[in-house]
Amino acid sequence: MAKGRGSASCSVRAIVAIMVVSMLLLQADYVQAATYKVGGSGGWTFNVVGWTKGKYFKAGDVLVFIYNPSFHNVVKVNGGAYKSCQKPANAFTYTSGQDRLTLSKGQNFFICSFPGHCESNMKIAVTAA
Repeated sequence: MAKGRGSASCSVRAIVAIMVVSMLLLQADYVQAATYKVGGSGGWTFNVVGWTKGKYFKAGDVLVFIYNPSFHNVVKVNGGAYKSCQKPANAFTYTSGQDRLTLSKGQNFFICSFPGHCESNMKIAVTAA
């Protein structure tokens, strides 16, 4: 019987070790999340629409929107609102001037809802893997 107990405790240790390693691997993507300053050195401003070109984004990455809140804001919208430059009634408006928004997997759309700003290409579409 002593032999059986030893094998059971080895199996339990092996299972616990596998669980710990699995948890660490799952968290690896989160730890490696990147932070991007939207618009680069110019920040969140007019004609920023092309800023995403050539960049690879992942779910969990953080976009930092730096802007003067007296003149701009950030609104996360859906694809239709992005194309039409219309802020949905239920959309939350970020106004801190230093907003940090985490990307969801798939398409993420952001606009400035000040009159005429989105139409002046103060908007970005980001696809996160």
